Amino acid sequence: MSPKKPEGCAFLIGEVGSEEILTPEDFTEDQRMFAQTAKDFMDREVFPHVEDLEKGDFDKLVELLKKAGEIGLLMIDIPEKYGGLQVDKTTSMIVTEYLSKYSGWATTYGAHTGIGLWPLLFFGTHEQKEKWFPKLATAEVIAAYALTEPGSGSDALAAKTKAELTEDGEHYILNGSKMWITNAGFADLFTVFAQVEGDKFTAFLVEGDREGVSTGAEEKKMGLKGSSTRQLNLENVKIPVGNLLGEVGKGHKVAFNILNMGRFKLGVGTLGGGKRTLKVAVQYALDRVQFKQPIANFGAIRSKLAQMATQLYCLESMCYRVAGYMDQSMDHLDSAADDYPEMVMKAIEEFAVEDSIMKVVGSEVMDFVADEAVQIHGGYGFSAEYEVERIYRDSRINRIFEGTNEINRMLIPGMILKRTMKGQLNLFETIQKVEMSLAKSEAPTPPPQGDDPSLEFERFMTEEAKKLVVYCANQAIQKHMADLREQQEILMDLADMIIQLYSMDSTVGRTLKLVDTQGYDSTEVHRAATLIGLSESFQIIRNRGERLLYNLAEGDKLNAHLEAFEKLTFFPRIDVISLRRIVADAVVERENYPF
Repeated sequence: MSPKKPEGCAFLIGEVGSEEILTPEDFTEDQRMFAQTAKDFMDREVFPHVEDLEKGDFDKLVELLKKAGEIGLLMIDIPEKYGGLQVDKTTSMIVTEYLSKYSGWATTYGAHTGIGLWPLLFFGTHEQKEKWFPKLATAEVIAAYALTEPGSGSDALAAKTKAELTEDGEHYILNGSKMWITNAGFADLFTVFAQVEGDKFTAFLVEGDREGVSTGAEEKKMGLKGSSTRQLNLENVKIPVGNLLGEVGKGHKVAFNILNMGRFKLGVGTLGGGKRTLKVAVQYALDRVQFKQPIANFGAIRSKLAQMATQLYCLESMCYRVAGYMDQSMDHLDSAADDYPEMVMKAIEEFAVEDSIMKVVGSEVMDFVADEAVQIHGGYGFSAEYEVERIYRDSRINRIFEGTNEINRMLIPGMILKRTMKGQLNLFETIQKVEMSLAKSEAPTPPPQGDDPSLEFERFMTEEAKKLVVYCANQAIQKHMADLREQQEILMDLADMIIQLYSMDSTVGRTLKLVDTQGYDSTEVHRAATLIGLSESFQIIRNRGERLLYNLAEGDKLNAHLEAFEKLTFFPRIDVISLRRIVADAVVERENYPF
């Protein structure tokens, strides 16, 4: 990896393929050992009990958490000085991917080791960490995160739960309720957000056995039946001031940074679930015989399998690219420094845009893969006797978790604009390059497709997509600078363009690296998936861009924009059907995700 400290949103301004990015092919032997440990745990301990967990056997769920603690899976992110392993972010993501093959367990595990533990990790005092981390590492204490309320979801800062300081200044008294709290049925330690003095949003650590703490009945959910979800009630709960997490009035920093990290993990979690779903689908397609042959022989089914695998390949390329960035950023930090947790948080926050992209793409790819898997099963996919029925139900929550996809889409262009205005992202230089490109008399000619280890055509296509994104973003900024945040429809379309560009850039970067290390002939399936992904992403970018321009201008000005847009775009001639056949052959041959 490059010693240069990476920067968020670099894909918008850097040349395609100019960065050496982390890919799954780069995993170390130690990282692969962690992956094998997580895989073995799922196969031996979790999957044999899925039926019981789906029926609400949460005693078994707690037992599984304790077993995970025994082999070190709960201490992945806990610092060594508090008895943890403190592995790199890539390893942490790998473990998350492999432990996400069953959603009920993944949600429970993630609520404990992720959003349940991270507030303490990044905002807790030394005394708080010393007290709780050894117990969290073994599941002697199980964590939960309590932010959402009946009246505040996306608008988290509108919480009504109150915390009042006692006259002697020794305790806080908490009153209120929280809902959709994962692990609430058996959690011992809650991170709770409340208003101090009416409007000072603040985080607290609240033990589950304190007087006045209670939970409601288990929620009757569409999916995730293998996890506990309840309402948390706080009635005159008295906690010591030492349970304050961070600073009074700074709870938004805790909430938003933890949600950002949750998006980071959710992206790779859906990758794990998606790979499991593809495996289930292809194995069923090989077993199911119709018209005297397995349905896996039919082109319509093989096309679905290829598209599922392709979208997962693009998602995987995006996820581990971010993991590599984060680890490179951590390499520049002094782990012995007092402000190390704060610096780690800033390093992670640098890639907030990429985290939101991963969350959106991961959740929507997982939904697509689950839906296609049900379709491949036909009528059996609608039967609860088959795994895909549960996968389909479980998948739907991911587009709501960690900030809805709509919220994340609106955040993406907003964060980019904010970084640009602060001088953290030199987007205006890229805008100038696009303007210079338009000033030329002729549009650039696409290079030929074919036997080219430099992937010149793929890189050209991605660069042209970047120009389209930057051009449309600039027009939106020009017209709506003052009130762009209020133009939600425009933000959503811009976000889709940015998301697809990041997918293109990441996938080309990964495949280019593979061609360089493994050889052109050994990467046929990767190259096929890359071209499929590029073709579809480019179409989305082009369509969203045209739609935006129709809204941003009219008359002669619109015509001028459309002429510029046409000069920046082209219509790539890609035989997607033949490429899907290449990917499908690999999926069916391996009966699994083929990359």
